[in-house]
Amino acid sequence: MTGRKKRNIVVIGGGSGLPVILRPLRDCNVEVTAIVTVADDGGSSGVIRNFMNIVPPGDIRNALVSLSLLPEDFLDIFQYRFDSSDEFFKNHALGNLIIAAMTEMSGDIFGAVQKLGRYMMISGKVYPVANVPLVLHAAFTDGSTGVGEHEITIAHKVIEKLSITTEAGKQPVPTSEVLLAINHADMIVFGPGSLYTSILPNLVIPVVGKAVKESPAKKVYIANIMTQKGETDNYTDASHIKAIYHNVSKNIIDYVLTNTAVVPEDYIDYQKWNEISTQVKVDTNEDRKLGVTPITGDFLKLRDQGAFHDGDKIVRKLLDILDNKIK
Repeated sequence: MTGRKKRNIVVIGGGSGLPVILRPLRDCNVEVTAIVTVADDGGSSGVIRNFMNIVPPGDIRNALVSLSLLPEDFLDIFQYRFDSSDEFFKNHALGNLIIAAMTEMSGDIFGAVQKLGRYMMISGKVYPVANVPLVLHAAFTDGSTGVGEHEITIAHKVIEKLSITTEAGKQPVPTSEVLLAINHADMIVFGPGSLYTSILPNLVIPVVGKAVKESPAKKVYIANIMTQKGETDNYTDASHIKAIYHNVSKNIIDYVLTNTAVVPEDYIDYQKWNEISTQVKVDTNEDRKLGVTPITGDFLKLRDQGAFHDGDKIVRKLLDILDNKIK
C-alpha cells in the first residue's frame, strides 16, 4: 500500500543460514535489522579473533553482503577467500580482514560495522549482538561440559543447557541499538541457522532473551531442514522449540515454519555436509501444545548436493504473517 510506514523485521542468528532470508528481505518494503552472534571461534573468524581479540567477523561479513546494494563484482571481492600457501592469508576472507582493520582503526566493532554498512550501501542494519567476543558454554546430558562454539560442535554430544559469557567470564551486555531494534520490531525471526551455535547464542544473553520475550512483535522460528549430527539428532520442529523454551523462556515463539518437501536421500552428499543427518520431522500437534502456530509447506531448495531453505518462499510466508493473512 502506497505511503504505508515500513514495518520493522528483526532477524536473529548467524552462520550461513541468516543470509538466505536477508537477501530477499532486502528487496521488500520492510526495514531489516540483522542481529548477529559474536561467539564464533573457528575458521578465519576464529584466527582473527584470537590474534586481535576482536569480535569474530565472518557472520557479520555475510550479513553485510546479503543486504548490500553494491554490484556483485565488488561483493565477490569482499567475499574472496585467499587460496594461498602463506600461513597468515590462507583461508581468510578479504572482508574479514577489512572488518578487522576498521575495528582496529576505530576501536569499536559496532561503529566499524555501521560505517562499513554505509560504504557498502546496505539496505537495512547489521548489529553485532555485543561489542566484545563472547564464549559459549554447554552442559551435556552425559554430565560433561564444553567451552567455545568449535569445541561444542565437534563434541557431537547432546546439549542439556547453553550459556554465554564474555572472555572475562562476565555476563554479556548488548548494545542499546540491539535492544531498541527488538523493542521496535513488528516481527522477530529466529534463523534459519544452527539452533545451538547460531540462534541460541544470541537469545541466552539474559537481557536479549528478556527483550524478545517482552516484545509485542510476532515471533517466528524457522525450523532447520535437517538435523545436525550430535546436536539435534532425532529432533522434530517441536523439539527445537522446546530447546529454545528450556534455554531462554517459555512462550517466546508464535509461529514455526517447517519444510515438508521430501529431501531425496540420494541427492545429499553426507560426507561434504557432515553435520547433516536426517530430515527434521513435523509435529504439528506438539507445536500447538507449546502454544505455537505451525506453518508447513515446501520451503526446500536443493543445491550443491545439500538441502537448504528457499529464501524467497520463506520471505513470502513471513510477509503473509506480517499482513495478518495467517492467524
